[in-house]
Amino acid sequence: MLAGIGGAVCVGALEFAATISQRPFWQLPFITSIALIMGAPSSEPAQPRALIGGHLVSALAGYIVLWLLGPAEWAAALSVGLAIVLMLRLKVFHPPAAVDAFLVVKQVLGIDFLFTVILTGAILLVGFAFVWHRLSDWILARLHPEKDAK
Repeated sequence: MLAGIGGAVCVGALEFAATISQRPFWQLPFITSIALIMGAPSSEPAQPRALIGGHLVSALAGYIVLWLLGPAEWAAALSVGLAIVLMLRLKVFHPPAAVDAFLVVKQVLGIDFLFTVILTGAILLVGFAFVWHRLSDWILARLHPEKDAK
């Protein structure tokens, strides 16, 4: 229940940030990242290193392919494959981030997208998850004090 509420609050916060900054923080990789960090926070792909590193590596894979091969459909597909390989090799595997590479190639996104959307959004998600999970733990401890006694 708290995971769903946290996900909704986080998406709402990203939408608010997108409106204020006129930047697409709501992009698909962040929605799926939110589902992962709220629903499976202990999983390896939901850890801060994987979330931030995965988004960064995936976007960079997209830029590499875009610069070398251009914005063709097959290049977008190749960029996703490269992103997956790099995330696995660098131990920052965060599956939702693979779409960053695709977006960079298909939308021919400038390098500013990496810093103003991808990196900023990933860091904000880590911060939100940290605060949300601490708050959730505190609420649950107050609702079920007998579990703290063990």
